[in-house]
Amino acid sequence: MTTEAIGCSSNVAAEPETFEAVFELHRDRALRLAYVLCGDAGVAEDIVADAFAGMYPRWRRGGIDDAGAYLRRAVVNRVHGRFRRLAHQRRHEATARREIGPPTIDARVAQREDLRAALLQLPPRQRAAVVLRHLEDLSEAETAAALGISVGTVKSSVARGLERLRTVLDAQEGTS
Repeated sequence: MTTEAIGCSSNVAAEPETFEAVFELHRDRALRLAYVLCGDAGVAEDIVADAFAGMYPRWRRGGIDDAGAYLRRAVVNRVHGRFRRLAHQRRHEATARREIGPPTIDARVAQREDLRAALLQLPPRQRAAVVLRHLEDLSEAETAAALGISVGTVKSSVARGLERLRTVLDAQEGTS
């Protein structure tokens, strides 16, 4: 009985014969996967290009049975490797900052970037309440009026938001 007779098809027969066709067939899915994993379109493009470049020599030798699966794994590995390198770099920079003394301009920019990233992890209302109260220096009543919520909701949103920021920033510091 053939594989077609039982409703299966061979993956090998479905693979394109030129690398250009492989690229056209798998590029969009690989870009989407990389973007979802890393959150940056430019980085995703670089990762996918690198994955295709790394895949080509092996594909040319005939060492890849399923180009889509191979490419998915290559993209995931490259994204994880990028995050590992960034985490290592941040740890190294944090150690260097502690050894040097007062924060440099670059360190202050990095701290602002860490705070911005932590703020983006807050739910929208908590983020707005924290920013209006502490960055814009509005009173609780002014913040409540700006957001169209009660003063009590401002207080609880700010308290929860600040607690979440502490948690996120402590976690970032622990990994850097």
